[in-house]
Amino acid sequence: MKNPVYWAVLVGMTVLLMEQGLPVRSQGDSHSDNKVMDNITVRQGETVFLKCSQGDVVTHTAWLNRSSILYAGEDKWSVDPRVSLVTLNQEEFTIKIENVDMTDEGQYVCAVQTSSRPRTTSVHILVQVPPKIINLSRDIVVNEGSNVTLMCQASGKPEPSISWKLISSSGDLASDDEYLEIPSISRQRAGTYECTAVNDIDADLQTVDITVNYAPTVSEGRYVGVTLGQRGVLECEADAVPEADFEWYKDDRRIFNGFDGMEIVNTGSASKLTFFNVSDGDYGNYTCVATNILGSSNTSFLLYVVIEPTSSTLLQGPIAVQDGSGGTMGVHSHTCLLFIVFLPFLLRF
Repeated sequence: MKNPVYWAVLVGMTVLLMEQGLPVRSQGDSHSDNKVMDNITVRQGETVFLKCSQGDVVTHTAWLNRSSILYAGEDKWSVDPRVSLVTLNQEEFTIKIENVDMTDEGQYVCAVQTSSRPRTTSVHILVQVPPKIINLSRDIVVNEGSNVTLMCQASGKPEPSISWKLISSSGDLASDDEYLEIPSISRQRAGTYECTAVNDIDADLQTVDITVNYAPTVSEGRYVGVTLGQRGVLECEADAVPEADFEWYKDDRRIFNGFDGMEIVNTGSASKLTFFNVSDGDYGNYTCVATNILGSSNTSFLLYVVIEPTSSTLLQGPIAVQDGSGGTMGVHSHTCLLFIVFLPFLLRF
């Protein structure tokens, strides 16, 4: 049965001993009335058992934490449901604390009253906490050339160490600090960045994505030869973030989908201009323009006529070559073949 006056005196006496500092002696020192046990190290979330030796002459006993009584004999004084009695007999007095947290760290004292004098046994609980990333930069979108700073902060005990790395085939960018500085970021530095927090208990890992915007660059235009009446395709590719919008022009006139039997199909980073039945009027210069919010780029294509000579025209000698205006001109077969082969190169000048 609880005796408030008695236990108030016992608690006051125990607190006074704690404030004055208990001598550090081994648990087996029989000449000491006040014993200090080894520290108990426990991980957050685990269960800890606090055991105190008794004896035949013990009349009253209690477990205390920071001047608060947890158990006085069989009577529970703590309102914490995690604290419970395990064993109380002439040999030992053991209680347990489940799901240990950082607030449970500190000194615990077993106060024992014998027929002659009181004695205490103290132990210090150390709580280890696995690392947890608590503050991390969000995914960001920046323009090429911007200065970027990523932040990663973590809690834990012992204090965790922080490291950064870029996850890619050429992930050579790394840091061993809470902050990762990336001056004048390039498109090659875009990607997923991994922050790792590590201590003796465990590790925590989270990622941040950086998207780097840059203006389009288009692949070099080509000369494309197509036989009259056949199908022809001009394909334009652009490297850009965000993806580019495409426009096609013949000379200075913009081409729209379905214009004069042409089809424009855009698929992400590429645009195709298709001629389903090439006519005389289709031959000429075409320009592909790729545009996004940061700028534009263009390249030119030349669609030229290709005439496939037959065996009869080679035997007869002269064949006809389209001159682009609908007319024809007569040339000898060997001259025609040379002209067709070297036409793309002659048109460069």
